[in-house]
Amino acid sequence: MKKFYIAKSRRLRSTPFTSRIENHGVTAYTTYNHMLLPASFGNLEKEYFHLKEHVQVWDVAAERQVQITGKDSTKLVQLMTCRNLSKAKVGRCYYAPIIDEQGGMLNDPVALKLAEDKWWLSLADSDIGLYAKGIASGLSLQVNISEPDVNIMAVQGPKSFKLMEKVFGKKITELKFFGFDYYTFKGNKFLIARSGWSKQGGYEVYVENRKAGQMLYDELFSAGKEFSVEPGCPNLIERIESALLSYGNDMDNNDNPLECGLDKYVNLDTEVNFLGKEKLKEVKQTGISKKLMGVIIDTKEINVSKSIDLVDDKGSKIGELRSGVYSPHFKKVIGIAMLDKPYYEVSQAFKISINDSTFEGKVCDLPFI
Repeated sequence: MKKFYIAKSRRLRSTPFTSRIENHGVTAYTTYNHMLLPASFGNLEKEYFHLKEHVQVWDVAAERQVQITGKDSTKLVQLMTCRNLSKAKVGRCYYAPIIDEQGGMLNDPVALKLAEDKWWLSLADSDIGLYAKGIASGLSLQVNISEPDVNIMAVQGPKSFKLMEKVFGKKITELKFFGFDYYTFKGNKFLIARSGWSKQGGYEVYVENRKAGQMLYDELFSAGKEFSVEPGCPNLIERIESALLSYGNDMDNNDNPLECGLDKYVNLDTEVNFLGKEKLKEVKQTGISKKLMGVIIDTKEINVSKSIDLVDDKGSKIGELRSGVYSPHFKKVIGIAMLDKPYYEVSQAFKISINDSTFEGKVCDLPFI
């Protein structure tokens, strides 16, 4: 297969850690929020097993922040998400699906409440800052909306707790899941959350001082030698096994959160107001017409660069595969697919064509593990 290279430019932003991860041997990038996001260090399965056993440091600065401040900041954030944030507390993170007036998914960020009048939306891959500005302008809300120079470094894996304790002290081990607080390293303060895009446990460090962040990055590798620390990135195998959904891959603006299995974040029986609420009430009443499900396919190779149709025995389309990868745990390809009604039932059989060959598969629940 012919290799292609990313042409770097001012439009495709590097991160404070780019030179370091390139020295560590990154072999592939993807683009995310107009920024470089490491995608591989050469061996997906090796990185998968290492993540589940040890600790990795990730450059996920591409998870940009939309900062919303001002008198109407909470009102604006609530208008954008179907999750009830009326009781949100300072110092906590909230998974908050963002939808449009038709209930279609626009993003699924983690919202951090930094103060009563200050929020960060830690984004998946889409321009939510522009959406926020449009709503604020149309409703004349008293807010300021910006993208601060905040670059996330994730420390993930079962040994992440020991490594972070070694660098920041015992107090950081008291941080609860989806909580955040400020911790000091060599005189520099960092906002650190117990979160991350893996199910192996860990932290996300919100770096506001680039030089200090680079010093911390280097220290994590120096201090982490005894914990077998390695560079890493969000791992496709671990992500799919854990059913950590990827906006733009598993779901997009043509899907609503009910179809994506995000029912517990759709709070329709509350007094809070958000765009798309009436539309989602209609969907709730009539029922969904499609649903994200897991699939297991009887093959060991796949490369999903676009949706692949799933068909029944008669060749009629019943859904589409949106993400897929070979799982060393299941010894087969597993994936996340959008299945049409009534085919989103467990054990539903289907066929799929990959590289001119046809394979059989079955629908299953998410997550896989």
